[in-house]
Amino acid sequence: MQEIRNANIRDSIEEIILKGGYPRLYKENLPISNAYSSYFQTYVERDVRQILQIKDVIQFERFIKLTASRIGQLVNYASLASDVGVSAVTIKEWIAVLEATYILVRLEPYFENFGKRLIKCPKLYFADTGLACHLLGIETVQQLTKDPLYGNLFENWVIVELMKARYNQAMDPRFSFYRDVSGREVDLLFQKGSRLIPIEIKSGKTFSSHFLDGLQYFHQQAPQKAEGGALIYAGQKTQKMGNFQLINAENCSLLLSKDQ
Repeated sequence: MQEIRNANIRDSIEEIILKGGYPRLYKENLPISNAYSSYFQTYVERDVRQILQIKDVIQFERFIKLTASRIGQLVNYASLASDVGVSAVTIKEWIAVLEATYILVRLEPYFENFGKRLIKCPKLYFADTGLACHLLGIETVQQLTKDPLYGNLFENWVIVELMKARYNQAMDPRFSFYRDVSGREVDLLFQKGSRLIPIEIKSGKTFSSHFLDGLQYFHQQAPQKAEGGALIYAGQKTQKMGNFQLINAENCSLLLSKDQ
């Protein structure tokens, strides 16, 4: 986002989620649908097909579109395999290659037991939300903001933006998420030494006190580990709220600045 603003591009965050982050789209003002259609066709036909020796391209397209429809959800290999018509082993292999070629990003759960049984399945996000929107058939900002998956795509964008910010500092991201078997979760945990900073992500533009429920719950579960916390949302305010920070999404990378 900082690079986009430095280039004097004033698109809204919704437009940036829809467009994604490939520089050529902005430099040449390419039509989004055409650009991603060509990119995806080239990627599937040339790179992935050669790597995986895929015989049924349509089957692979079904798989990657289904993956896009499950952004930010726990990975269920058996369910994906059943829907696509391949084995769970094949699904794992395809996901591994999509990670290795910088299409997918895996977010692992935090494993340490705080007295609760914890979920151990990862979540998947796309390295570029523009590609995810294309795979979901979302072509306009109006479609994006009305789509049932808008919250997932917003979360995807924030998480990847934070990962980029860490890599840009030459640091490992050190991110995970928290979820117990009762379904209580925190979208992101940032490990800072032995401490864990919980981060919640909400696509709403208006703050609501219940947005902090996950942060407060995590502090109750891990009082020795939890430190502060942040709520990243689509509104404009950035301010302290007790132990927590309220941060607008555009400035979310400030959360990771070294003086924080």
